[in-house]
Amino acid sequence: MAIFLSRRLIRTLVFSVISLVILLALLNSHKSTAAYVPTPFRVVNVGSFGMGYGSSATDEEIDELVSDNLTTLDKEAEETRKKAEKAAAAGEKKDPNEETEGSKALEEAAVDAAGKPVEMSLMDFLKPTFAKAGSKPKAAFVTLARNSNLQGLIGSIKKMESRFNHKYNYPWVFLNEVEFSDEFKNTVKSLCSGPVSFGLIPEEQWSYPEWVDLDEAAAGRKKLADNNVIYGDSESYRHMCRYQSGFFWRHPLLDDYDWYWRVEPDTRITCDIPYDPFQYMQDNQKAYGFTITIHEYEATIKTLWKTTKDFLKGHKDYIVEDNLSKFISEDDLETYNLCHFWSNFEIASLNLWRSPQYKAYFEYLDKSGNFFYERWGDAPVHSIAAALFLPRSAIHYFNDIGYYHPPYHNCPIDADLHAERNCECEAKSDFTFRGYACGRQYFDAQKLERPANWKEYSN
Repeated sequence: MAIFLSRRLIRTLVFSVISLVILLALLNSHKSTAAYVPTPFRVVNVGSFGMGYGSSATDEEIDELVSDNLTTLDKEAEETRKKAEKAAAAGEKKDPNEETEGSKALEEAAVDAAGKPVEMSLMDFLKPTFAKAGSKPKAAFVTLARNSNLQGLIGSIKKMESRFNHKYNYPWVFLNEVEFSDEFKNTVKSLCSGPVSFGLIPEEQWSYPEWVDLDEAAAGRKKLADNNVIYGDSESYRHMCRYQSGFFWRHPLLDDYDWYWRVEPDTRITCDIPYDPFQYMQDNQKAYGFTITIHEYEATIKTLWKTTKDFLKGHKDYIVEDNLSKFISEDDLETYNLCHFWSNFEIASLNLWRSPQYKAYFEYLDKSGNFFYERWGDAPVHSIAAALFLPRSAIHYFNDIGYYHPPYHNCPIDADLHAERNCECEAKSDFTFRGYACGRQYFDAQKLERPANWKEYSN
């Protein structure tokens, strides 16, 4: 009898523990509580227990359940150990137990149980990100590069680390359409102060979609090449623009992150950055940050604005009040003035691009085939979306960050700030108010007062 009671008592206790596991798993499905659930209890699929809700378990089912879950936990522990050993051997600095909560939870929140989009504004979609104000941002540098870009990247990384990241140790994510070489990996790891990850771009995201007519695409490239348009005949440049427009933010290596800072080869941070721009963006409800504005080559985007207007006819609700539309159009959206944020520098929310609004916009553009028939760039695509779908208060110009991408500079023209930030750029090289830039349009659209000395740097 004592043995029987002990067995029953043990089984009762075990069943209580299982119930606790289920409760913790349910709590873990809510983002705000996930961090408080111990890792071994993160088993969210109650169906895997072999029991439905409200059913009673037999002694045999409990014994089987305990055995199965102990085996599962042992396997997970072993997998975690192997990941840690592999990361250590490779020089990785990312914790394999680090929680993933970025894109998937937000995307699930944007659809109802039937899979239909929920009616929410883009800023509503970003609320979970902005709710993290005060906590360290889940952010990373993102670089799209080839092995041949290594020498150009060395300088870019060194400047970013010495001017900013050596104090914050944010991670770096490198993406390539082919595998990175050992030389590339070992070199960049030695330069970065934070964790480093290397990702392979899926082939279907760096190739022609089935609806694109290859002969028409070839004819489009020849036409631009004959007119001496930069990258006019380049197929890889078109794949890059399409990837940056619609796919980089979907890469699994970025699922953990809310924010990214785009870094390209042969670029330079030219002034000290004594604060955390990611933190500034998160704490002040900014979704898109930039340094340089410029006009696009009209020949490369002949039909982009018409296609955008066609899209907006069915999505007028995507255009928010108090937007930045005057930055991209000076006649109430009748025409596009070609102004855009130069996207080789972006500090922005990944969830901006993960939003239902932007995804629908990109997919509509993509179906036109004009990333290939013409030469649509990610910069005007990002800029148009940000200007229309975000309130202007969510867009930020980093006038204090010295940045160089050949041939243009963003360099502080305030003498005190220039000296305080130890800038190596010359203020006279600043591009902001030059004729081919769009700084004047931006300041006017934001209703900002231009610097007192702006005219000195406008010719």
